[in-house]
Amino acid sequence: MRFTATDVFDYYKPSKCVRRVALRARDVPEQETDTSFMNLLRNLGLAHEAEHLASLAGVVSVAKGDPEDRERRTLEAIRSGAAVVFQPRFRVGVSLGGEPCELVGEPDFLVRAPGGAGYFVRDSKLARNVLSSRHEGIQRQLQVYGLLFERAVGKPPAGLEVHAGTGDIVRVAYDGDAAVLASLDEQRRMRAASPDLYEPVGWTKCKGCGYEARCASEARAAEDVALLTTVNLERARELHARGIGKIGQIAAAVDDPAHHDYFWTGKKKPVHKSFVAGLLRSAEAYLSKADIPIAAPALPSASHFAMFDLEGLPPYIDDLEKVYLWGLKVFGQRPSGYLPAQAGMGADGDREGWFAFLGVAERLLAEYGSDLPFVHWSNHEKDKVRKYVERYGDPAGVAARVLENLVDLLSVTKASVVTPLPSYGLKTLEGHVGFRRRLTEANGAWSIASYIEATECDDPVARERIVGQILAYNEEDLDATWAVLQWLQRLPA
Repeated sequence: MRFTATDVFDYYKPSKCVRRVALRARDVPEQETDTSFMNLLRNLGLAHEAEHLASLAGVVSVAKGDPEDRERRTLEAIRSGAAVVFQPRFRVGVSLGGEPCELVGEPDFLVRAPGGAGYFVRDSKLARNVLSSRHEGIQRQLQVYGLLFERAVGKPPAGLEVHAGTGDIVRVAYDGDAAVLASLDEQRRMRAASPDLYEPVGWTKCKGCGYEARCASEARAAEDVALLTTVNLERARELHARGIGKIGQIAAAVDDPAHHDYFWTGKKKPVHKSFVAGLLRSAEAYLSKADIPIAAPALPSASHFAMFDLEGLPPYIDDLEKVYLWGLKVFGQRPSGYLPAQAGMGADGDREGWFAFLGVAERLLAEYGSDLPFVHWSNHEKDKVRKYVERYGDPAGVAARVLENLVDLLSVTKASVVTPLPSYGLKTLEGHVGFRRRLTEANGAWSIASYIEATECDDPVARERIVGQILAYNEEDLDATWAVLQWLQRLPA
């Protein structure tokens, strides 16, 4: 058996899944998951590492050469007291579950502790909050590096560290030899698990996994309960544990005395638990392949609606969480054209983009009335407007009026209708209501990667072409949001 320190991510990326570990252990082919966004993250990660490397003195690099030579030179550099060892390599033998195992790892840095008292094992990561549960895989990987160092050098490392996306050096406590071996043994057991082990599919859980298409296809063929929007991962596992694995079994199971305690509450006058009504509606919609209206859409009565969508950089790419495009477009009796407010490419570009947005919003409020609804999808736009008010202010009170007039169409949709779809994502729902995109391959990750490409492009013509594609994608988001709003307005009472 052979483990590398990065194998721990088989379980954690893109989300916790034992089945993925078992499938990979059997070399089951995966779908292509490489995208321009993933390439961007890789390049950013390499640049982050290179920047840190350039800040260190007395570096001995063992990054190149055949594996055995690198392992030998790593130990030589440690014995000679090198200030920093770049890209060391360790290989040791351990026993897992009574089986011999070769364990290999290549941390980014070994940094000599003050006074020469050992070495810190340090890895560069784009993650900004490496101690959160979301980044448990990073912490596990560092633990494996700690074990490798201890076994190869003969004593524990001075500590484990992460050079985080913030630039800070974050300390991770080393759990020790026995704890890391127990963790690796758990990984070994996951490898040995059946590839047919049940794992609920999930719209966000499975995105980016190499087995996403495979598992989704199997779930659809089985009409698995996890396909329902009202069934989260925990609920799916609970239902399966009760033998309720198919959507078609739900209605009968609710009235089955064997499951009374799960679906009902109250002794004298039992009533359904709060989740049951939504579960039954969702199952009915899926099986009938039809929408089930449940309430009149809570939409403002207006002759015009401004669709609102923004494109921005997440915190692990940009410290500011910069919004590089604020998109607006009015629909109704007197529709407007597409009205993008773009951040500039210079040092003050973020602020320029914000005030350009305020200028567009102010003109729309003046032309269409102070009660013009600004319709967006999910909380993202509201959160960003509030953040930018804190960052740059709202001198004329325009952002305050926009915030008062915001309409979250995702929340309205969820409260109004149950669909037979596996997700309430805009790109899922828009096709359901008949909207068709021209830019079928574009999405939020593509937009981010394209924007980074534009900022690094020295050719103004090529940059303008890239930005034009981003604008076209953003406008299609606005058109799709309007299509869903019109569909909601047409729903039967």
